[in-house]
Amino acid sequence: MRRILISLSLSILIACTPRGEVTLDPQAAAVGQVQKIYIGTSRAREADGSFGNKRSEKILFARYDISVPPDRELGEIKWPPRHGKADPSKQFFTTDEIVYQGDESFRADLRKQLAANGGEAVIFVHGYNNNFAEGVYRVAQFAHDLKLPGAVVHYAWPSAAEPLGYAFDRDSALFARDGLETLLHEVAASGAKRILLVAHSMGAALTMEALRQTAIRGDTKTLDLIGGVVLISPDIDVDVFKRSAHSIGKLPQPFLIFGSDRDKALRFSAMLSGQSDRLGSLKDISRVADLDVTFLDVGEFSKGMGHFTVGDSASLISLLSGIQDVEGAFEADRKARVGLLPGVVLTVQNATQVILKPVATVAADFTR
Repeated sequence: MRRILISLSLSILIACTPRGEVTLDPQAAAVGQVQKIYIGTSRAREADGSFGNKRSEKILFARYDISVPPDRELGEIKWPPRHGKADPSKQFFTTDEIVYQGDESFRADLRKQLAANGGEAVIFVHGYNNNFAEGVYRVAQFAHDLKLPGAVVHYAWPSAAEPLGYAFDRDSALFARDGLETLLHEVAASGAKRILLVAHSMGAALTMEALRQTAIRGDTKTLDLIGGVVLISPDIDVDVFKRSAHSIGKLPQPFLIFGSDRDKALRFSAMLSGQSDRLGSLKDISRVADLDVTFLDVGEFSKGMGHFTVGDSASLISLLSGIQDVEGAFEADRKARVGLLPGVVLTVQNATQVILKPVATVAADFTR
């Protein structure tokens, strides 16, 4: 009974928020800053040409150019109203959309973008309960606000985009792992010299499956291109994560996990699976002590559901985008991280935990 009530409460909470839709307006490019998002998707196309929630065994390729409006808060996405006047200075729009006829045309276009960005690529994998538009627009916002370097690529897997579609999404994540592996190969074939993998929520489980599968195939060429992995609020069983990590072997570095025990969505997920926590709400870092990972606790910045704090907290975005020496913050000697990442740094064997705090809080603690 308790599970049913919590499920209904979550459904009502999410249902109150209008779902995102792709709104095409080429004129918005003159107002906002356009972010090109290259897409590989295992979502099937609908009769109207859009990408829905049905599964496709064949991965399809596209590019969506998204106008990020100038008049908004960091981390904020405002959708054009279904009724009333739209405003490209405040709302996100699609200025162009291209569905490639095959992988060759996708690679040719992506190759140009990679060449203009030093061969750097960022592949973002969305999480549970996302429709196509929400995934693409979130990637545009995230890449823009955090000033992510390189060509931005999005893997859109077939989430049901339903609050109570958790089981469907979990199966879809398993279905979609081959597609992510294919996308990694396509990005590599397009001339990528370094790939950063960023995954949110259930997308983290999908990402670990794809990396594990790549390692088991002995595809070291692809694995060597991965210059870092970032898991944001990862919705994955801790033991499953560890087993996958051991199968992968040497983890790409840096390997960052952003989490918080204030994450309401992960509490719901843990309850459904009969657990006390998930990787993204891990309370005891010693459980992953044998792995070379850095767990960044962002609970101090949490608000609302607290399930995408890295992307929707203006103060945390400002903090992370302001770190000039990213390599020093995440790869250098652990003691050096204290000055770059405000908070408390703990080390247990190979794992590091950084309890991030707002700069003002750290300054107040220092003066006491």
